[in-house]
Amino acid sequence: MSHSVVVAGGGPVGLMLACELALLGVRTLVVEQRPQPREDAPGIAVNATVVELLAQRGIMDAIRSDGVELPQARFALLWLDTTRMREKRVYGFVIPHAQLARRLAERALELGVTIRRGQEVVGFNQDENGVVVDLRGDAGIESVPCRYLVGCDGARSVVRGLAGIDFHGTESPFYGLIAEVEHEPGDALTEWIGTRLAPDGILMAVPSVPGRIRVVTAEFGRTAPDPVAAPTFDELRATVSRLAEADWQPTGQALWLSRWENATRQAERYRAGRLFLAGDAAHVHFPLGGQALATGLEDAVNLGWKLAAEIHGWAPPGLLSTYHAERHPAGARACRTSQAQVALMHPVEQVAPVRELLTELIQFAEVNEYLIKVQGNLDVRYPITSATAGAHPLLGRRLPQVPVAVSTGETDLGVLLRAGRGVVLDLSEGAVSLAGIEGWACRVDVVPAKPSAEIAAVALLLRPDGYVAWADSTGADDAGLRSALRTWFGEPSIRR
Repeated sequence: MSHSVVVAGGGPVGLMLACELALLGVRTLVVEQRPQPREDAPGIAVNATVVELLAQRGIMDAIRSDGVELPQARFALLWLDTTRMREKRVYGFVIPHAQLARRLAERALELGVTIRRGQEVVGFNQDENGVVVDLRGDAGIESVPCRYLVGCDGARSVVRGLAGIDFHGTESPFYGLIAEVEHEPGDALTEWIGTRLAPDGILMAVPSVPGRIRVVTAEFGRTAPDPVAAPTFDELRATVSRLAEADWQPTGQALWLSRWENATRQAERYRAGRLFLAGDAAHVHFPLGGQALATGLEDAVNLGWKLAAEIHGWAPPGLLSTYHAERHPAGARACRTSQAQVALMHPVEQVAPVRELLTELIQFAEVNEYLIKVQGNLDVRYPITSATAGAHPLLGRRLPQVPVAVSTGETDLGVLLRAGRGVVLDLSEGAVSLAGIEGWACRVDVVPAKPSAEIAAVALLLRPDGYVAWADSTGADDAGLRSALRTWFGEPSIRR
């Protein structure tokens, strides 16, 4: 078969997964229903987790000139100060998600990914040997064989529907619009820059590029006059005027308009045989919470190396099952914390005292940092334990991108993960015995470095997604390292 994995969906999550697979030598096909890259992607910023994931694959280097760093975060539209964090973390970043998708597509093509636009999945059949995916395009229906199919095709995922996977949750009456609006000097939009909590909803106006403003409206308990019809500029003007409690007379036109929803749903399972779900196909939640894209990209980075391990034949038993085991709870938490943020935004009159109290609590460093981690997906911890050393505090966590001094000079943990391989980071200056782990050299790099005051261990095993799979504080857990290597990287290779 010409492709080992077919990814349905050419948004940021599908493209990130394709990059992860191609980085590890997996032939990957991305199919996207839209004939052209999406210009009306609603998001305009990414949180710290997204920045860290992109940085550890070198992708942030290409997009830093496309946006600006954002040393702030928000929880329920209340500002948090990331400069006050005790733990060293990167800041969020302002970049239109459409531009992020373009950069990811460029990287995917560089890595050899095939991207077909104007094609959609209309069926599939799977057995113990692989999957045959039926694709419909201008030329008709084509059957494409592969080993695995991944649905990254959004909240209305065709792949999820064809697999018969339930998408449980709730959807509240809601009226949401997003638009990219041109403006001239004197337009009232320029006076409404920022976020306004109105009695019945939210009005956001954020400059995107010179002469343009991204407008987001949200009205709770109200439905659109015709939810299935394309939104109109008159509809946007009336909605903005209603939320601003002032008559808006636009000085320009909307380059694009789209609707959005207040739905919270999660797939019952992220896997059905050789089919997997990621991103909005697996979970949807209120997007203004800032967690949607990060949760989806973490799905992609978690799944990519595990699929590659299975395809290349070295995956230990049960490795693919850990995708659902790790990511389903993370998705459920993102749904809950997003719902908590909505509960703190509406109805304004009822939640105002709670918001006032929370604003006071945010002044405490511990509360500020805790909410930054929640909003930024920095609190995710997988249930990884050590068979020999118990539950080290770093196990199951993704470390901050702290500097480490290696033989070639100072670098950071993200750079060490650029190749998408595992990393044994030896900070012990030779005290830890690494004898006998040469059999994993084709999957895991050993990197000696000087001890770091910011890493509470003398040696670590990092998975390709950056999560700690083993940590030793004493230098006496040689058996634990070998056990962790077998658990996550299979049996050692024997070379003559």
